[in-house]
Amino acid sequence: MRRSTGKRIYFTLLTAATISGFIVICTMGQSVHRHKVAQRIQAAAQETTQPLRTVKEYDGRIGVFMSGSRTPYRIIEYDISLLSEYDRSMLETGITIETEYELQRLIEDIAT
Repeated sequence: MRRSTGKRIYFTLLTAATISGFIVICTMGQSVHRHKVAQRIQAAAQETTQPLRTVKEYDGRIGVFMSGSRTPYRIIEYDISLLSEYDRSMLETGITIETEYELQRLIEDIAT
């Protein structure tokens, strides 16, 4: 009888430890997931809060202006007379760019 009670206690404790371990592992997994989601949200928020850029003609070259600035923070040495009429008209009015990736793509498109 005593041996049977000892086995029950042993298996009850083993079951409790197994369930507790499972709960701890699941909780840790959820914490890691929440942390990754928070990082993605923070990265997306930083990307959307970057100031807009405007690409337009500046002294016969291509200038990249930060939002609201009258002087370019970057000048691309490319003769705009080599561009098509459409591209020149777009540069005269200004092309709004939101991300650095879009800026890089626009520069590649214009230069080719």
